[in-house]
Amino acid sequence: MTALVGHDAQAGTLLAAARGDRMHHGWILAGPRGIGKATFARAAALRLLAEAAGNPLEGQGLSVPQDNPTRSLIAADAHPDYAELFCLEKESGTARNISVDQVRGLHRLIQSAPTFSSRRVVVIDSADDLERGAANALLKTLEEPPPGMLFLLVSHAPGRLLPTIRSRCRTLRFNPLDDDAVRTVLRAQDPPVDQQEIEALVRAGEGSPGKALRYAGLDFAEIERTLASIAAEGDPGNRQRLILAKTLSAKAARPRYEAFLERVPSFIADMARRRSGADLGKAIDHWEAARQLASGAIILSLEPGSVAFELSGHVAALAARHG
Repeated sequence: MTALVGHDAQAGTLLAAARGDRMHHGWILAGPRGIGKATFARAAALRLLAEAAGNPLEGQGLSVPQDNPTRSLIAADAHPDYAELFCLEKESGTARNISVDQVRGLHRLIQSAPTFSSRRVVVIDSADDLERGAANALLKTLEEPPPGMLFLLVSHAPGRLLPTIRSRCRTLRFNPLDDDAVRTVLRAQDPPVDQQEIEALVRAGEGSPGKALRYAGLDFAEIERTLASIAAEGDPGNRQRLILAKTLSAKAARPRYEAFLERVPSFIADMARRRSGADLGKAIDHWEAARQLASGAIILSLEPGSVAFELSGHVAALAARHG
């Protein structure tokens, strides 16, 4: 199980509710993608089940000792009072949705008596991926939950969930992590990430370790240096933009190209936050143009070199020498 970093306040809220007299049966863990909501849900499930089983635990967070029997059972996918729903792997790749059959598969857990305590926990990662029939099947259980049942629903876009599901759950909101917390996650990776790359990934991750890790191994520090140079100098003669266009158009550079598409609009947004008045309006215009180009580049099969050149041109247009 991946170690949880940050979200101490949310852990305190959930634990306080669990130790009270009336723990709500459904919780929506809401926040941006990649900030650790699913890791939090699994850590919370482990802690709550371990405490309910009567194993004495120290501390106020969600940590559980490595030798705890509840941890061993969950790690072995053998805990009878715990279940997790996620998009399944298929021969053709990962399924797009959590199916109604997966939700119906919770019948044994829901209908049988708990084994080790009065508590049972289901983690759904993510509730956004529930197909319509699966969401309706889940709703029936949320409407009449058995005693001691707890649902932890990870959601990146809670507004898209069925209103009836939202109305039957409490919402626990999560914010992006601070830079130090993101660094902690990156430093724990195997193989390790060098410090220069870590700093580039922290900036690109924008508080999301998951987003930062998608860029790991892509020499993202070089992309950041190039964008920063273009932003500072305006790239007279187009030399750096032409280099980007050439390097990102190669087939082997596809992952770096996709990371570049995601990063440039947010890079321009960072520039815009430091501006005001007419300069701010200009930056917003270039951000919007870059966002539209980047979002449609893959779908429309646009030529990567041309897209990279045009996107970095929006960065160059905002260089100090251009006002």
